[in-house]
Amino acid sequence: METHPSVLFLLGASHHTAPLAVREKLALDDARAAALAERLRQTPGVKEFAFVNTCNRMEVYGVAADRSALAALPAALCELTGCSPAELEAAARLRQNHEAIAHLFEVASGLDSQIVGETEILGQVKDAYDAALARKWTGPVLNRVFQKAFQAAKHVRTETAVGAGQISIATVAVDLAGKIFGALDKTRILVVGAGDIGLKTVQAFQSRGAKSITVASRTLARAEAAAAQAGGWPASLAELPELVAAADVIACSTSAPGVVIPAALAAGAMKARSSRPLFLIDLALPRDVDPAAADLPNVYVYDLDDLAEIAEENLAQRKAEVARSRAILAGRTAALWHQVAPQLHGPRDVRAGS
Repeated sequence: METHPSVLFLLGASHHTAPLAVREKLALDDARAAALAERLRQTPGVKEFAFVNTCNRMEVYGVAADRSALAALPAALCELTGCSPAELEAAARLRQNHEAIAHLFEVASGLDSQIVGETEILGQVKDAYDAALARKWTGPVLNRVFQKAFQAAKHVRTETAVGAGQISIATVAVDLAGKIFGALDKTRILVVGAGDIGLKTVQAFQSRGAKSITVASRTLARAEAAAAQAGGWPASLAELPELVAAADVIACSTSAPGVVIPAALAAGAMKARSSRPLFLIDLALPRDVDPAAADLPNVYVYDLDDLAEIAEENLAQRKAEVARSRAILAGRTAALWHQVAPQLHGPRDVRAGS
């Protein structure tokens, strides 16, 4: 039987290569992910695939029978996401084989994150892999690569201090609020969204001494559960006009497909606030807060890229740990590539799907 080397590949865009507006376009909700999976299943030569989709990256990992099987992927992404070919070409990066492994290891370890050393990304990568595994999108190569990535990330966390201080997007957001207001015990906090990031944000505000915390969610039961952790008050999204008018700091982290706080809502709320400023911290992708709200007097909007700049100020003390972490991952990457390479040189398989 004729044999051809298969390709382990990664095609994706992240905060390193794509502005927030392009990352919003590329974000894969459940419907888009299902449509892209179906397209890949029908692409001759694609054997395995998985998607890692977070607020700062959209990445497609896969195994293809040869490099020609990758040609259809950019066009599929553009068609399914509305991203223009020019935008995708500028934002997307293709990595293959050893480089794809090295990149996934750094992603899972938090070294490639917008906030270097943050801990949420490992759970997000695990969730992405579990979803792909459950749908039978992965196979022997990706299964091994992802499982080894989790081991490598755990090793980095154990052997280095790159994640010291439990750095996360939520803690950076709360630190920002503290810099603005000083003590938070008299600051009125509104957290919009009761998912994982919303819960972490509530906990971070509580740990900094905030006593007036309201949690708003599309599902009131989730708001009640999150608010109970902080001794706060639950609310529904229908109450946002009144809630926004009353709050000092609003942290948004919903999974809504569009804006939750439009500029008009913020403008209406400001009429009831006299000259009191409003700080909106947007932790979501797609964004929850209309960027135009920042043009309103006394309204200040911070998005994910703004928070990353703030976190960068604290990175210097972790630079040495980043270097140590990368040295550890380099050895593990080389060892895994030595194991995986023979699998990629097996019999050619051009069946649709995996």
